[in-house]
Amino acid sequence: MSKVYVLDHPLIQHKITLIRAEDTGSKDFRELVEEVAMLMAYEVTRDFPLEEVEVKTPLTTCKSKMLAGRKVGIIPILRAGLGMVNGMLKLIPAAKVGHVGLYRDPETLQPVEYYCKLPTDVAERDIIIVDPMLATGGSASAGIQFMKQRGVKNIKLMCLIAAPEGIKRVQEEHPDVDIFTAAVDECLNDHGYIVPGLGDAGDRLFGTK
Repeated sequence: MSKVYVLDHPLIQHKITLIRAEDTGSKDFRELVEEVAMLMAYEVTRDFPLEEVEVKTPLTTCKSKMLAGRKVGIIPILRAGLGMVNGMLKLIPAAKVGHVGLYRDPETLQPVEYYCKLPTDVAERDIIIVDPMLATGGSASAGIQFMKQRGVKNIKLMCLIAAPEGIKRVQEEHPDVDIFTAAVDECLNDHGYIVPGLGDAGDRLFGTK
């Protein structure tokens, strides 16, 4: 079974509270989502391998550590996942970014694909799928499956807020994919929204209804 990591760093929790507040406007919402994504990226990349190199300092030479050439791909689930990309790129600037477009059918609550554009070497990369909300788990699970169909072996899922129902579905359908989240909320309502949640992340990011 995959692991669920709830990132409870005080800065993350503080910013998640501000993100939840209904009076937080789109500008501040976007900035906070980017900041939380950057903070979460520290934990998501904690197991990245290092290699020892020799570096010349102003005083002498020494052995020090650098990332061992690991290729990373960041895959936002459109459209809300876009809000998390820039924060992650600040820490992993060499990462390539792909895009998967999914929408949730309002009747069936099942994901429908409408767009997919990925790096040509996606199968060689460690992939981090990002989406602010893990609600029913349908979109996340479908996005993970798309990556596996293209030969990706190492996948992580990163979201701001998760519902138990979404976690359960991803774990059942993809037990090899670890989940990183800043909060696990109570449940889903009858419309498939996370409660208490933060509303519709895409609408709040981009000022739409």
